[in-house]
Amino acid sequence: MTKQELQIKLGANIVKYRLEKGLKQYELADKLEIEDSALRRIEKGRTNISIWLLHRIAEKLELPITNLLNF
Repeated sequence: MTKQELQIKLGANIVKYRLEKGLKQYELADKLEIEDSALRRIEKGRTNISIWLLHRIAEKLELPITNLLNF
């Protein structure tokens, strides 16, 4: 798997769980204290995020970090 493929799969999982929680993109971005555009890039797989931000996303979505990495 390439770096780009991994980022796209991670982004898709973030979208999936965000929608399951009934959150709009701007709502999750607000909870994470990041710009909407930053979350949009993450969800599209256009940026590589830190483990810290990945942890915060999992925390705000109320799920284990492993769920985001399960692809």
